[in-house]
Amino acid sequence: MTQSLEALRQLADAVRAEVGKAIVGQDALVDHLLIALASEGHVLMEGPPGTAKTFLAQCFAKATGLDFGRIQFTPDLLPGDILGSNLFNFQTSTFTMTRGPIFTELLLADEINRTPPKTQAALLEAMQERRVTLDGETHPLPDRFMVVATQNPIENQGVYPLPEAQLDRFLFKLLVPYPDEDEEAKIVSRFSVEQGPTRPESFGIKAVADHAKLTDAVGAVKGVTLAQENVDYVVRLVRATREHADLLTGASPRAAVLLANAARARAALEGRDYVIPDDIKQLSTSVLRHRLTLTAAAEIEGRAVETIVDELVTNTEAPRS
Repeated sequence: MTQSLEALRQLADAVRAEVGKAIVGQDALVDHLLIALASEGHVLMEGPPGTAKTFLAQCFAKATGLDFGRIQFTPDLLPGDILGSNLFNFQTSTFTMTRGPIFTELLLADEINRTPPKTQAALLEAMQERRVTLDGETHPLPDRFMVVATQNPIENQGVYPLPEAQLDRFLFKLLVPYPDEDEEAKIVSRFSVEQGPTRPESFGIKAVADHAKLTDAVGAVKGVTLAQENVDYVVRLVRATREHADLLTGASPRAAVLLANAARARAALEGRDYVIPDDIKQLSTSVLRHRLTLTAAAEIEGRAVETIVDELVTNTEAPRS
């Protein structure tokens, strides 16, 4: 187990180094992507335009050696544009399946909130069961299938809210901030006209992982010990979201399972074969923020979901060990 954890730590360091060749100042986002990959979760990134959300996903896929697919979500996108379709072959009088872009390992759902809920629902089975069903026939997706979705929080026209069922399938919702002044100066220098097209290969990013290494990483995470007292802590924390006066809806049992899995991955990336309460605390906001709905009164008062999660983490008794 110690060797597996050391291999995972070295792999994570190598991925961070490769992504860092192009991405400036987004270390926390890269760490969350690594945790999601190792715990087989999906990620929703929200931030203003021009903050490298799409480019970060491209660089991460390149560094981890994952097959990359991209869907640009638009109002006229149809479920078949995502999943594919069965086309009739007149020569053989049979139907032939044409696979859609979802048949990849890392799927970038770019500006996912620009397509209607009917089309967004095409991802539900894929994100939960890693398979898709076309005309009654089930087709498996790759073992390392992962959705990284982006959305813009500023515009209100031409966008659709993500259905609750889909939001709940994302392990993390990550807020992508503007860079600070020093980071922005580095970005301007690095992304000058002379650099050419903004692509991972333009910055020399290479794959430092393969399918076997990623499978070993997932296996190492599953071997991390989650003591019963930490299981109980996760459950208490999630159940507390359903009882808070300022929350209309709380987190689901799926949220508890995903938080526990993410805590295991964080522990493994830290080189530990056991979870500590701090693993759970540090990931609670990213796991819970998109699953909670404020009451009308709380919205009027200007309450923030993140503040409530912080309160719950503070007020929920954590294991002492």
